Amino acid sequence: MTVADAKKIAEQKMQKSIETLKSDLAKVRTGRAHTGLLDHVMVEYYGTPTALPQVANLTLVDARTIGVQPYEKKMVATIEKAIRESDLGLNPSTQGDLIRVPTPPLTEERRKEMVKLVKSEAEDAKIAIRNIRRDANESLKKLVKDKACSEDDERRAQDDVQKLTDKFVVEVDKMVAEKEKEVLTV
Repeated sequence: MTVADAKKIAEQKMQKSIETLKSDLAKVRTGRAHTGLLDHVMVEYYGTPTALPQVANLTLVDARTIGVQPYEKKMVATIEKAIRESDLGLNPSTQGDLIRVPTPPLTEERRKEMVKLVKSEAEDAKIAIRNIRRDANESLKKLVKDKACSEDDERRAQDDVQKLTDKFVVEVDKMVAEKEKEVLTV
């Protein structure tokens, strides 16, 4: 491994942390309906837990309602039960073979809880990024110990890794600010 490899690996891992945060923030409910809200609901499909989008077609009926159209009619009751039992606080209703999932407007108290959740997700992402920085710095120290690079190269590389860390932490803060604004907007 070289100094460049260590920096490249650190950057790739930090980028993955950002992607993970994006998907985690997409799960956080705002006042509007969006199909991504149900992406992580698991349904028993022939004895196997399966993600809802794999067993049903998700559409937006209107601004506050998600339509769930199962691919198999016999799955309607199972899907409705899975949505009701998920931790999203949604109450689906069935109309024929279409399940309508209204998203109730968020109360002020619930919005504040959502903001806390968003900040918690952000802190987890920042911790992951800092851990990646630590691992990169350790691998740089190992390179010096193995005499694969000089101490000056190591210091420069550590500075670069720190700049990368700062850049990704700022990106996390921006994403959180946007999501917070979105959640608090009535």
